[in-house]
Order: sequence, then structure tokens, then C-alpha cells
Amino acid sequence: MKVMIGLSGGVDSAVAAYLLKEQGYEVIACFMRNWDAMANNDYLGNPTINDNQCPQEKDYQDAQKVADQLGIPLLRIDFIKEYWDHVFSYFIEEYEKGRTPNPDILCNKYIKFDAFREFAKKNGCEKIAMGHYAKKKFVNGHWYLEKCYDQNKDQTYFLSQINEEQIESCLFPLGDIDKTKVREIAHKLNLVIADKKDSTGVCFIGERNFREFLKNYIPAQKGKIIDIDSGKVIGDHKGVYYYTIGQHKGLGIGGISGETASGWFIVKKDAKNNILYVTRGDTQKYLLSNKCIVRKLNIINPNEQFPQNVGVKFRYRQKDHPATIDLKDGEIVCVYSDYKAVTPGQEAVFYNKDGLLIASGTIDEVYKDDKRIDI
Repeated sequence: MKVMIGLSGGVDSAVAAYLLKEQGYEVIACFMRNWDAMANNDYLGNPTINDNQCPQEKDYQDAQKVADQLGIPLLRIDFIKEYWDHVFSYFIEEYEKGRTPNPDILCNKYIKFDAFREFAKKNGCEKIAMGHYAKKKFVNGHWYLEKCYDQNKDQTYFLSQINEEQIESCLFPLGDIDKTKVREIAHKLNLVIADKKDSTGVCFIGERNFREFLKNYIPAQKGKIIDIDSGKVIGDHKGVYYYTIGQHKGLGIGGISGETASGWFIVKKDAKNNILYVTRGDTQKYLLSNKCIVRKLNIINPNEQFPQNVGVKFRYRQKDHPATIDLKDGEIVCVYSDYKAVTPGQEAVFYNKDGLLIASGTIDEVYKDDKRIDI
């Protein structure tokens, strides 16, 4: 069987390609270029760039070296327009509303498991593969995503918006091994990227300063920082879009005349009026919630039964939190015990008792005891 793997220039996809080849697949690699940093002039200030070399070009060179070492062909495809249309435009729109989107989830849905999958089909490949830490499982006539062996690296959260057809079409070679084993295999093969640092940050932003990057697309607009308890203006911010709920560093409101020194935390963003609201120390009464409304749903099995007790993940790397979900009028109502900083714009991902990912969607409204929280 012919398989096309997305080869990123990192260690995970490189080892995944090797494992597929060892399993007897005919492997074709492809490097996806989803963002043109040079054309958008946002590569400046990126500490990973030397002599104005774009990090993507360095990644491509690494991918080519890996493909040569493994003896597999490497193709290259640009999805810059698709990424702009389906991922980046939405990312900016959500930030302008004061929300916190997750572009990596949309990238998987529209680029890696859609546009890339179509490209693979056109090149005669029956399956695609990625270096994601995830598994899939066929249960009662349906394909589901399942958490991988290495729970510290599990990436099903980021894959939560891909549908059953996309799940079925993909192979996940790293599902049953951990990161230590991946590095061990890379060293055993003497791959040039065996010790390459893992990529971090938002997919198209990488290591660069997020605030500086965002300024290229949402101009800085200074505004007031207000103590939500007293209503007193205690400082100025550089643009409400550049801050996140719960943030307590980089606010620039350390010592205030006549105020007791203490840590400040953001508890509300008023994007319309460009105001940040903060409080000192205890944020519980502003950030605790016990219900949210989830929309833009991806339900794997259309016959899934509701209501249902599940584990919900509101952010990547957070532990699953017990919840009850019900499907009403095309939206999921998720009820849970008090939880902090459940944030509109983020993804809520639901797992059943067997650890299968059954549904996900965008958090749209948040409530505490049926009173809506505007954060």
C-alpha cells in the first residue's frame, strides 16, 4: 500500500516515516509549506533565523536530508492560500472579537487532513500519515481517535475537529511509543535531526514573539487597565487583543501609588471598548464556571447517545475534567463542577469512559450557576 507522510523536518515525522517503511508500506514523503513568512515580512525578530533564512526553508532542507537517508522520495506542496482562507483569516477574526482561537486545530482539519489528503490521492496514495502522537480505533462500526501510549505527548486534542472519514484515511505510527523511544530510534538511524529541538508555539508563528507577530495584522491600540473590584484605572495596556484571560505577567502594573503590592490577573477583556479588567490575587469568583455552551461541533458518530458522562479537556495538557454533556438544538450543553478559566474561542474536547474522542466544538458561552460570565 502506498502512503504519503507529511515530513516536517522534525524528529517525530522522520521516525514515523521510518516505522511505516519498516511495516512494509511504500512511503512517499511530502513537505507542506503553509505560511510565507518572507512575503508577509513577519520573519523579523525571530531568534531562530540567521542570515535572513526562513525557518521553513531550513525545515525543508532537514526534511530532504531525512528523505535521502531513509531512501524515500520527497515532494513539496504549497497550501499558503488554503491556510490563509481557512485558518489564518478565522484566527484574526476571533482575536479581533477578544477571543482565543486555536489555529492548530483548524490546520489539521482543513490542511493536513483535507487539502493534503486530496494531494495524496492525486499522487496514488491510499493513506496519509503524520507524526502525531495519537491512535485510532474501530468500535461498533465507527472509527474514533484514541489517546496514545505516551500520555504526556497525546495530541488528540489538536486532532479533535477531523471527521471519521479523515480518521480512517490516516495512519499514526507513533501511537504506541513514547518520545524517548522516538529519539532513540532517530539516534540509531543517525538521522541528522535526531537532536533537533521540538517546535513550540502556534503552528505558523513558531518561536517568534507572539505579540510582535500579531501587531502585523492587528495594529496596537493602547487602552485602560481597570481594577474590576474598585473600578479604578490602574494602568495602560498595549492592545486588548494581545492579552489572555488569567495572564499575570507582562501587564506593566507592578507598583501603584497608594496600593498594596500584589499580583494582578486579567479576568475580563472588553474588546469593543478596548479595556482590560484585572483583579488582585484571588480570581476564583471571576473565572470559575460550571457550564458552557459548545458550538461548531464535530461529533464522530451521528448516532452518539446523549446525555452522557464524559471527560472534557478545555485546553491541551490539562487533565480531563468530569462532565455531563447533552445535545440540544445543534449545540452541546456541558455541565461540570467548578473549573477555572474556561475561555470562549477555545476547543472543548470530549472523551468517553473508554478514552475515545467522541466529540468536540468551540466554547461559545460560559456560565456560573446559570449566570453568563463575560470573559
